[in-house]
Amino acid sequence: MEVHLWQQIFTVAIVILVFITLVKEWVSPDLAAMGAFLSLILIGALTPSEALDVFGSPAPVTVAAMFIMSAVLERTGLIELLAGRFETIAGKSPLRVMITLLILVAFLSAFVNNTPVVVIFLPIVLAHCRKYDLTASRFLIPMSYAAIVGGTCTIIGTSTNLIASDIAMKYGLEPFGMFEVSKLGLLFVAAAIVYIILGGWRLIPDRETLSTLFDGEASQEFLTQVYVNSSSPLVGKAFPETPLAKNRGLRVIEIVRRGRPVPIPLDKLIFEAKDQILMKTRASGVVELSETSGLDLQPESELGLDLMQTESAVLMEGIVGPESRLVGKSLKELNFRQRFGVVIIAVHRRGVNLRDRFEEVKLAFGDTLLVEGPVDRMGELFAEKDFVNLTKPRGRSIRRRKAPIAIGALLLFMIGGALYPAYIPILAMTAAVLTLVTRCIDPDEAYNAVEWKVIFMIFGMLGLGVALEKTGLARIAAQFVASAFSDLGPYAVLAALYLLAAILTELISNNAVAALLTPIAIGIAISLDVDPRPFVIAVMFASSASFVTPIGYQTNTYVYGAGGYKFADFSKIGLPLAIALWVLASFLIPVIWPFNPSL
Repeated sequence: MEVHLWQQIFTVAIVILVFITLVKEWVSPDLAAMGAFLSLILIGALTPSEALDVFGSPAPVTVAAMFIMSAVLERTGLIELLAGRFETIAGKSPLRVMITLLILVAFLSAFVNNTPVVVIFLPIVLAHCRKYDLTASRFLIPMSYAAIVGGTCTIIGTSTNLIASDIAMKYGLEPFGMFEVSKLGLLFVAAAIVYIILGGWRLIPDRETLSTLFDGEASQEFLTQVYVNSSSPLVGKAFPETPLAKNRGLRVIEIVRRGRPVPIPLDKLIFEAKDQILMKTRASGVVELSETSGLDLQPESELGLDLMQTESAVLMEGIVGPESRLVGKSLKELNFRQRFGVVIIAVHRRGVNLRDRFEEVKLAFGDTLLVEGPVDRMGELFAEKDFVNLTKPRGRSIRRRKAPIAIGALLLFMIGGALYPAYIPILAMTAAVLTLVTRCIDPDEAYNAVEWKVIFMIFGMLGLGVALEKTGLARIAAQFVASAFSDLGPYAVLAALYLLAAILTELISNNAVAALLTPIAIGIAISLDVDPRPFVIAVMFASSASFVTPIGYQTNTYVYGAGGYKFADFSKIGLPLAIALWVLASFLIPVIWPFNPSL
């Protein structure tokens, strides 16, 4: 089918628009990618049959299977078991804690999706730091970096490897083996650990997390709900004039009138009969009320307050997850207190802990919220995907008796993938189905474990990659890069390609970078008349090398809020590491995968 100039122009425009959309976050990445995919079909850059072929790609299927396997290892308690070993081995020495954490997280991330690894370790590390009076912010960025470099150790460690490998196979390259990238991946892990231990982690300033704003006794407090009866002396009085405002052991959280929260500020509120008052108090609160200067000792009933309900209140931290229904909405719009039965005490946003007037702030992925409420309502809240619990591991029952089956399925997949690389997608599906049939995980849990937004974004970006190849734009871009650096040789071209991919992955999704640059990398190698394999490897590793910003990789975004970091903290520690790994990759990739003449 002949490709017209106007189709090339429109395709370039679509690529630019997608890039800007991903950077500006106008819409979610999956919508941007699928919108581009459909646009390419409409302009004829992709035929319907070519578009359907994209959905037959094994990469998204393998990624989905790996999401399920990650959930299986979590459900059977295997990840939590290793996390528990961390608590036993780490002790209270900061150096020992750091080394143990980095090795464990990197090891786990080589075989399962690194995001759940970080999510599970977050509350464990925070609790460990509280126990031994360590600064949590010193450990969380290094933990995220360990998860990133750990994922480069196997072809299944990160979805970018699977995407690049799948595209390379379509161009006629030999399938990538399960452990083909392990040599360079292990060197990446070693380099990152050495850099962090020798001083990189000390570049991180101490940051205040939300939980440090409140003392540890908060978990021993109560939420008490009372109402004002018709004969109460509170009726007609402004809140500042009442004993409730003067009692240091009580804190009024909310006033409900005729079933609706009263929007009037407390300092201007005048009580009416039948007002419901939600307050937080310790056991000594009522006694403190009677001892407050200027008040007569009197029974609680004389205040006109009738007890309705008292529950134990707990204080917990949570991160707004990427799949949260709350993203883009404010607490005020959500009517959070009535909807979830808990109270937001503070919000961490972009390095700042907000305690006042945060109700109208639009929530975003990575925001950390300090939540207070009854235990049962907390359990319901954190059972959803809206929040990731930072206070303690999720209380879901663990199927430990199924752990041997989960280990067996994973080993079957890994060994089979090492022996028969071309069958990795089939082996991944087999392992996932095996764990489902043996009830290691329930079907609904498996479906919920798959990040469908990621899967559809991959489909969309693969379609964009196919269009770039079909319209000849990938070849044109490859020839331009090759001619610009041809005098310097393939070493310089590879270094430039790695640097480009590393920069882009700080701005847009790493999966999008892999899908866009892999065809161009192969075209560059063909233009230089060398083996494309080292150039595909460069794209794989660079697409995962997100260390400089908290937005380039999900694990960075999670620890960004949890550690109370500022944006610049990532650049301070991550930029030297990114440069070091760029230099390392530029020298070692051609050594491990030589620039043999292309066949």
